[in-house]
Amino acid sequence: MAKSAIADAGIRLCINGSEHLLQIEPRVTLLDALREYAHLFGTKKGCDQGQCGACTVHVDGRRVLACLTLASQVEGLAITTIEGLAVNGSLHAVQEAFIRHDAFQCGYCTSGQIMSAVACINEGRTGSDTSIREYMSGNLCRCGAYPHIVAAVRDAAQAMDLGEGRGR
Repeated sequence: MAKSAIADAGIRLCINGSEHLLQIEPRVTLLDALREYAHLFGTKKGCDQGQCGACTVHVDGRRVLACLTLASQVEGLAITTIEGLAVNGSLHAVQEAFIRHDAFQCGYCTSGQIMSAVACINEGRTGSDTSIREYMSGNLCRCGAYPHIVAAVRDAAQAMDLGEGRGR
């Protein structure tokens, strides 16, 4: 097997509170770094073009599309994936709400939906169902669970405002 013309570089990524030193080429996306090198499979590869939202993660608390972000761009920043939302074995309030409201069917888009929902709540975009739908519009669900997703986001936002949530 021929060695790549572009040398692998050591990149330090802080993922879900743990540091990972990954030997990857500079052109590797965050999505591929998470899945292929850090072995975190919760972040899904959907369209690989930034159109479906399945690869949504948080970088320093802001949602990003991992398929459009180079891993080298987020070196030294705090990356949170769906695996990092639960704390001490307790689900995040949004994860709990998705279960309560049956806000998923096939489940493929669920991790990206949940990561966007957390950002939606944290950014205060839950004032109305219309506002939630607009914010979440970058996350596609082929099964059409949208009414349940909106209900879950609304419910989780209320729970988190009441201090019942597992983190913001």
